[in-house]
Amino acid sequence: MKGLAVFGVLGVLALMLFVGYIGFGNTANQYENGIKAQYKDNQNVYDNGWKEVKEKAQVPDMYTDDLKKVYDGVMRGRYGEKGSQALLQFIKEQNPQLSPELYKQIQQSIESFRKRFTQSQTELVARRQAYENFLTATYSGRFYNMVGGYPRINLTEYDIVTSEETERVFDQKKADELKLRPSAK
Repeated sequence: MKGLAVFGVLGVLALMLFVGYIGFGNTANQYENGIKAQYKDNQNVYDNGWKEVKEKAQVPDMYTDDLKKVYDGVMRGRYGEKGSQALLQFIKEQNPQLSPELYKQIQQSIESFRKRFTQSQTELVARRQAYENFLTATYSGRFYNMVGGYPRINLTEYDIVTSEETERVFDQKKADELKLRPSAK
């Protein structure tokens, strides 16, 4: 009877450990799937933002080309094929202007793109941190991970996107002020 009770307790304990491991594995898989999905979202945000900026940047060139055509037609119509032949000419003209609003719109698109991309990358960092904490900063995570062998994905494949300048600054531990214009020599 005593042996049966011990066997029953061990069975219940084994069942609890097994169910706990299943729950741990499910949660770990959810974290990994979330990291993969967030990385794909980063690619989506970057791709769409980059395309939007490129498309808007084409508009001033198109506008300038159209403006040249219109202006050339206006001037030819006004002064003839050879232009004005007058020695003195007193004409008040209203010439077409290139709107600075187009450039403001491009700048706003770049700013919006950068903010969306930063948010998406920040979310990826947060997901990775939460997953790493789940695996290492909890008793059950450390315990079950001895058997489970997580992470099962290579987390370095899901790093954020950065630039050579940022890598240089962090390697050297020094950052210079931002120079918008080269200094005059």
